[in-house]
Amino acid sequence: MSSFRLLVTFSLMMMMMAISNAPFALPHKEGYKIYGFPYSASTWRALAVIHEKGLSYDPITINLRTGEQKKPSFLSVNPFGQVPVLLDGHLKLTESRAISLYIETAHRSRGTKLLNHKNYKKMGTETMWMYIESFQFDPPATILTFEQAIKPLTGLKTDYKVVNETEPQLEKVLDVYEERLKKSRFLASNRFTMADLFHLPNIQYLMNTTTKRLFENRPNVHRWVAKIMARPAWKKACDPNAWDGKKKNNEN
Repeated sequence: MSSFRLLVTFSLMMMMMAISNAPFALPHKEGYKIYGFPYSASTWRALAVIHEKGLSYDPITINLRTGEQKKPSFLSVNPFGQVPVLLDGHLKLTESRAISLYIETAHRSRGTKLLNHKNYKKMGTETMWMYIESFQFDPPATILTFEQAIKPLTGLKTDYKVVNETEPQLEKVLDVYEERLKKSRFLASNRFTMADLFHLPNIQYLMNTTTKRLFENRPNVHRWVAKIMARPAWKKACDPNAWDGKKKNNEN
């Protein structure tokens, strides 16, 4: 890891510990509003944390397939034109991982404990694996997801040259995971944490592509994937009917 990434990782860990040990205001009493799209992997990541915590939210659909994210009405919410966006009263957050950390920290005593807020060393390990997901797993996994899952949905052809060039990069990461998961039920510890959750969006898409063999050919990785994908909160997060049904109920 570069010195810059190490500094960022350490700074984030210290900030999270400081927040965890300090008084904080209760979340907006009317609940969260989420701008998102029910087929968006990043939206799923934020929703998974909300469901793990047993929280409610109001969905606001931004249709990525029709380009709604590029319209001025949404660019005024997020000038980068990306979902999800979380509104908590006057607070507005973008970036699914930042939203996830905020929700976990604000509701650390509720639902699934996704981070260890009391132990610096354990939080350090959890933070490390969160950054491994961001810097090692996510880059090749996102390329493979885009080529094999997103392109076909938009009428574009998969570039199998890119797939063949990218899969070995993902294999190197999964080889490290296979060794780690020989010693631990989950990546950061023997319990499910945010580090595992962060992987789920790309895995969800990739398990419906030929790249799934890279996970299935590694028994410990395969076991881990089966466990994290089976979580009820995750199944609800990536179920478009749950999003649409909630929206209809809120409109009634």
